[in-house]
Amino acid sequence: MTPSQRRALERLWPRYGLPDSGPIDPAALFGPGRPVTLEIGFGNGESLAAMAAAAPEAGFLGIEVHRPGIGHLLLAIERAGLTNLRLLEGDAVTLLGQRLAPASLDRILVFFPDPWPKQRHHKRRLIQPPFARLLAERLRPGGLLHLATDWEDYARQMLAVLDAEPLLSNQAGRGRFSPRPPDRPLTRFERRGQRLGHGTRDLLYRRLPVRTGPG
Repeated sequence: MTPSQRRALERLWPRYGLPDSGPIDPAALFGPGRPVTLEIGFGNGESLAAMAAAAPEAGFLGIEVHRPGIGHLLLAIERAGLTNLRLLEGDAVTLLGQRLAPASLDRILVFFPDPWPKQRHHKRRLIQPPFARLLAERLRPGGLLHLATDWEDYARQMLAVLDAEPLLSNQAGRGRFSPRPPDRPLTRFERRGQRLGHGTRDLLYRRLPVRTGPG
């Protein structure tokens, strides 16, 4: 962690960070009726800050465990004068399961999660069936789940897991990846990967409405 990132955590976290306990109410944070996006594992926050700056009418939440990345994003928030972005530190599974209510989010983003490339480590990958169900439940009906990865075998695993989740509908059709939406910023990491010949896969899913009654 750089000295400036450490100072940012001390100085800016009270303003832009959320407490480490208690329920999170997006409507109370950003105002009723505003769409709210959550990014899980925002890294250094480059893409999240860009999206928040481009959509001041919307609210944005970010979850990260890597403190230098949090410090980096806090500095970016201050520089850009963003008022629609709040941060959480901790494990996404715990935070979603215990602190965010079902159907409380309009969009969830998971960009370039750790691929755990060795076969024996695949069980550590974030996108597994129980987490897919948790993600789907936190989206409002019609809400969007957007994932991206530049690891082909992880992309295939994501596709299989999410296609099997009955609360989600693949926007490209079952078994297919989506083109990159224009509102997903290209990060330095991704541009470097493209120069090295790494392809990126995007996956977009909509939360299906809850059926009630027969049929």
